[in-house]
Amino acid sequence: MSDSSAKWAALFDWDGVIIDSSSHHEESWERLAREIDRPLPEGHFQKSFGRKNEAIIPDILAWTTEPAEIRRLSLRKEALYREVVAERGVEALPGVRTWLERLRAAGIPCAIGSSTHRENIALSLGLIGLGEFFAAAVTSEDVKQGKPHPEVFLTAAARLGAEPTRCVVFEDAHVGIAAARAGGMKVVGVATTHPAEELTAADIVVRRLDELQVAQLAAWFA
Repeated sequence: MSDSSAKWAALFDWDGVIIDSSSHHEESWERLAREIDRPLPEGHFQKSFGRKNEAIIPDILAWTTEPAEIRRLSLRKEALYREVVAERGVEALPGVRTWLERLRAAGIPCAIGSSTHRENIALSLGLIGLGEFFAAAVTSEDVKQGKPHPEVFLTAAARLGAEPTRCVVFEDAHVGIAAARAGGMKVVGVATTHPAEELTAADIVVRRLDELQVAQLAAWFA
């Protein structure tokens, strides 16, 4: 990253930033709840945005605090998610490909930094065909601390060989924006799961990534 003072790196959350998967995740939690005959607390899904299953199951759903059972339920939930994706398909959000093409043309390296499982991202990347744009992917399995801890983004930056302070994170969730801030990074809020006016902790907020121009973000590092 030292070849040019203007260079920076782009770190992308996955769900709600690259793909529109909220209905798939919500359905997979509902299927799991029916399967194990457990209730889903009101508002659970909104509270879980950006968090790892290892926090959602004990802290938000209050289903169990037993580590082995949390892991079993987490893996089952993700298997159900992949079933839903296979049934319904999944698409990149509008403007994503255009923005990734702009970044590639400008020589900006890109990585994924997500709380979702690697197998889920691999499946979706195959379906939407955007794998060529990402030099690295950091997923749930790669980190001990979930968002709002910055570990996922710090790890992604390291895999790109980028200084955290020269990274821009693209996030839709409050905990993800907090994670980026904790890592000393710039943040673009993407108003997909929350209204734009709620993403006040981001440096800039867009509804679609193709609203952005590379020069606009490069100016942060000039």
